[in-house]
Amino acid sequence: SNVRVAVRCRPFNAREKQLSSPCVVKMDGARTTITNPVNGTSHTFEFDHSFWSHDPSGGGRGGPTHASQETVFDELGRDLLENAWAGYNVCLVAYGQTGSGKSYSMMGGGGGGGDHAGVVPRAAREIFDRMRGDDSARVEVTMIEIYNERVKDLLNAGGGGGSTNPFAENGGGGLKIRTHPTRGPYVEGLTPCAARDYDEVVRLMDRGEKARSVASTAMNATSSRAHTIVELRISRADADGSEIRSKVSLVDLAGSERSDATGATGARLKEGAAINKSLSALGNCISALAEKGGGKKLVPYRDSALTLLLKESLGGNAKTVMIAALSPAAVNYEETLSTLRYADRARRIEGTATVN
Repeated sequence: SNVRVAVRCRPFNAREKQLSSPCVVKMDGARTTITNPVNGTSHTFEFDHSFWSHDPSGGGRGGPTHASQETVFDELGRDLLENAWAGYNVCLVAYGQTGSGKSYSMMGGGGGGGDHAGVVPRAAREIFDRMRGDDSARVEVTMIEIYNERVKDLLNAGGGGGSTNPFAENGGGGLKIRTHPTRGPYVEGLTPCAARDYDEVVRLMDRGEKARSVASTAMNATSSRAHTIVELRISRADADGSEIRSKVSLVDLAGSERSDATGATGARLKEGAAINKSLSALGNCISALAEKGGGKKLVPYRDSALTLLLKESLGGNAKTVMIAALSPAAVNYEETLSTLRYADRARRIEGTATVN
């Protein structure tokens, strides 16, 4: 399959500690088990990777090995970049409820550097390490967010922030999604930024991070209110002089959320509804692709801006990894089980990617 799935369990957060909520998630090798805190029934899932980041000790003697940021990148990111260097389009998508650790896995924490660096900065560093000594290699960076179905260029001021509908055929201002006959959906008017080295990528990411839509909710003090897609476009010359082109798409999805848990009202409530609607559309696409097999089942990519932009990554010409972020706490049992089921469906997607 072109889609590999990993799950990652984070430590307790302050809210879960305050509630003295017990841990209901266990990992053993590639298997992840969640236990209902009310009736004790368990559900076990098997994924390509199960990353235990809940506590540094790994759960004590005989428990799972603790997975650091470096571990996650080594297991997931390096293989994707190997494929990108060979000319494949690749994608890493982080999914999970609000506050489950998606942005930490993707972007990092504590300033985003050192041991806390996420997949995005580590991928950028690896790319430029590979480019060293290759004068033909070029990297361009784009960073967009999808907020309430509006597509915004985070690296260029005024880039689509006023759009009310991203679908070109439906009108609306700002950045629009078009479909190329061979390359698939793309954002019209999105301006790539050339990056000459790793430090320049970091500066671009910092600029984009400052422009992201975030807000505080009861579940997450810095809740992403939009889906964010970072794209690193690589071009270089092969040994025979032919051009190799590829895209590395890194997707930090906004978290699924329940309004009663987040305490959302007004604008936050509207944002949460838009997030859940687009994640539901993504789930419908994943289910259709998982059931499709060799059949002709229609995949509803056009139900949201998110699914249209992820069309090539999910069912098209790309090698994709999904990392599902999990809370360990009993208080989040239902949402965590839902995330595990979502990830389990994604594992059943089949397809074939080809070199560009």
